[in-house]
Amino acid sequence: MAREECKALLDALNKTTACYHHLVLTVGGSADTQDLREELQKTRQKARELAVATGARLTVALRDRGLASEERAEFERLWVAFSGCLDLLEADMRRSLALGAAFPLHAPRRPLVRTGVAGGSSAVAARALSARSLRHEAEGDFDVADLPELEREVLQVGEMIDDMEMKVNVPRWTVQARQAAGAELLSAASAGASSAGGVSVEERAGPCDPSKALAATVFGAVLLMAVILALCVANLS
Repeated sequence: MAREECKALLDALNKTTACYHHLVLTVGGSADTQDLREELQKTRQKARELAVATGARLTVALRDRGLASEERAEFERLWVAFSGCLDLLEADMRRSLALGAAFPLHAPRRPLVRTGVAGGSSAVAARALSARSLRHEAEGDFDVADLPELEREVLQVGEMIDDMEMKVNVPRWTVQARQAAGAELLSAASAGASSAGGVSVEERAGPCDPSKALAATVFGAVLLMAVILALCVANLS
């Protein structure tokens, strides 16, 4: 039960962190607006709440000395994935802080990237926050007032990372994955190839492969011409 709860929290954190990463990429661009800055604030706050809840559940589970070895290995894999989400969240928060300070909304500015895209990203943020829509109620220079708060939250996330490493010692290089690296990509590629081509691997690798037959024919013709030329040279000499 605890493992399933941790998995659900980690999935929600992963989704929210990915959404925040997507929103940060538009800061300073032609689609940068006050709505975007509000969405960034709400999304990172949601990510921090999920991070605190996930870290607390995983810490309790991994500090249980009576945990079976198989269960412990699974919780350690979740812990490594959790720490990766925190690292990405901290990096994106630092990027958002730097871009927000370099491109304030209240001052005349030129977009960092002119993508030609206009409008907000409410749909993406709403999916991460499990809400139908986002209401924007901030007034005036919201981005300027939010920067000090964002700076404090960056420090808090960094302290959270240091604290979790002190409470639970799970070196990342000691955790073994349950499948080989790139297995998901290979399985997806093989599934796509089989559905698109409609030809099995056995059929393509059979003895009547047209490409192999053509290569054998060309090689035989070249070999025959070489033998004939060698005989002609021998007769002339």
